[in-house]
Amino acid sequence: MGEISRGRDLVIFSSCSHPRRVKSEGPKLVPFFKATCVYFVLWLPSSSPSWVSALIKCLPVFCLWLFLLAHGLGFLLAHPSATRIFVGLIFSTLGDAFLIWQDQGYFVHGLLMFAVTHMLYASAFGMRPLALRTGLVMAAMSGLFYAFLYPGLSGPFTYLVGAYVALISFMGWRAIAGLRLVGAAWRWTELAAGGGAVLFIISDVTIAVNKFCFPVPYSRALIMSTYYAAQMLIALSAVENREPVEDYRLSKAN
Repeated sequence: MGEISRGRDLVIFSSCSHPRRVKSEGPKLVPFFKATCVYFVLWLPSSSPSWVSALIKCLPVFCLWLFLLAHGLGFLLAHPSATRIFVGLIFSTLGDAFLIWQDQGYFVHGLLMFAVTHMLYASAFGMRPLALRTGLVMAAMSGLFYAFLYPGLSGPFTYLVGAYVALISFMGWRAIAGLRLVGAAWRWTELAAGGGAVLFIISDVTIAVNKFCFPVPYSRALIMSTYYAAQMLIALSAVENREPVEDYRLSKAN
């Protein structure tokens, strides 16, 4: 009975500690929120790309580098999943910079940078639990979306977009697979990862539809707001070790 009681106490402690932990991360995110506000307030025209507009666009994600570094270099070195998310943020920043000049022929470069980002994020989220049904649903949805885009694709985009859709769907599957919304064993970092992946997919779906199908009203605002929110949530998901719940409880007990 004592062991059962102790186990319940650990689960309760874990669940109750979520709001306090989220609140403690807030001050470290202040630079990110300020940089995001600067981007939307200045709203530099995308028709005239410059190094200034590239800096303003990349600054919020750069602040997320600082957010993870604020937890200490030792934290990143001790947690491979956090390191992968950190490196993913670096590739995202490169992708953002390339997409500033997408009309000058750098769209594919940006696409490749974000493809690497999704591979790193998927690796960080891991393969446990497998959640095969979730994977099948994501595969079906990505196939339908690619079929929707296909008539508007030509040349190398026919293959590149197909590969990218598969990668971001795989990343979304691995993020959503970790969600535990029922019971007391859930962790807010898993919720952040799943929410971030969904918002990232919404952002990229909007980009694809706007570029290859038809103009989306207020597309830039929708793309960037969901993108920045996605990156923030994924960065937040790195601040706790992504170990199995059983090991997590044990580490709390010790």
